[in-house]
Amino acid sequence: MYSEDYERGRAQERGSEDVYSKPVRAGKRTYFFDVKATKGNNDFYLTITESKRRQEHDGTFSYDKHKIFLYKEDFEKFQEGLQEAVRYIMHDLLHDAPIRQYIPREEGTEDSQEESF
Repeated sequence: MYSEDYERGRAQERGSEDVYSKPVRAGKRTYFFDVKATKGNNDFYLTITESKRRQEHDGTFSYDKHKIFLYKEDFEKFQEGLQEAVRYIMHDLLHDAPIRQYIPREEGTEDSQEESF
């Protein structure tokens, strides 16, 4: 990542206003799709955050977070790239095999998988 992109994202996040948020729980991870308004409320952008809970050695929990800032001028190209990458995985690598979906179990047990579609 270029430093100016990083600083641009941090500056916009500090002066931004949340407009909409959609959490998506996926196993041990949660993805947040947050629409934010710029400081002047005259423009909008999207942040995509992956949050994963992990247990520390002392028994406490913390969260690893990774964030992407997506600006409106990049929406179309990002969507095209994402669709192409998913299509490649599904058709070329997995040969249209059924997707396995995570079914959460109680804390401390192994993950369960169930076929879907």
